[in-house]
Amino acid sequence: MKQKKVILADNSWIVHSIRDFNGSPVRRIGDEWMLVTAGSTEDDPGNWNTMTASWGHFGVLWGKDVAVMFIRPSRYTREFADTNQLFTLSFFDKSHRDALSFCGEKSGRDLDKAAETGLTPIVFGSGTAGGKITGAVGFKEASEIIVCKKIYTQDIIPDNFLDPDIGKVFYPKQDYHRMYVGEALALMTCK
Repeated sequence: MKQKKVILADNSWIVHSIRDFNGSPVRRIGDEWMLVTAGSTEDDPGNWNTMTASWGHFGVLWGKDVAVMFIRPSRYTREFADTNQLFTLSFFDKSHRDALSFCGEKSGRDLDKAAETGLTPIVFGSGTAGGKITGAVGFKEASEIIVCKKIYTQDIIPDNFLDPDIGKVFYPKQDYHRMYVGEALALMTCK
């Protein structure tokens, strides 16, 4: 299903480095969650999808600041992550916990998540961050949005688990995640 059309992000968004991210990434991702959003709005402003994630990390790889996310094959967002170069990680305050729960339980194949949750999808235009994040979709209500350019993907290989319980506990259906490594192009915060 097409998602709610995005609106252009206004000039209240400020560009920072991911190194200025506020708080512990372990707490922010694992406990507070984030929305992973991918798609391209150049030809169709409703051509994107989002999902809730509580797995991921930040760091440095190949001399670049990176963010890493994981998506199972059953998730609709994976189609968008596979076919587009940019993705975002949006972080919210506690008042949006119900919206994040909804986005983790429901599929964008069946409904418009933004319309159902009241979240406002925004797209960054060519005048933001020197044009390098043009087309990236985030949410107006987010406190922070990390915009990434995909630089590597890898499917989880079950034969590589050194702890056999990981496969048993997290993959009883053998629906192994795909890992996406993105160069962190910008950390966006609103004034």
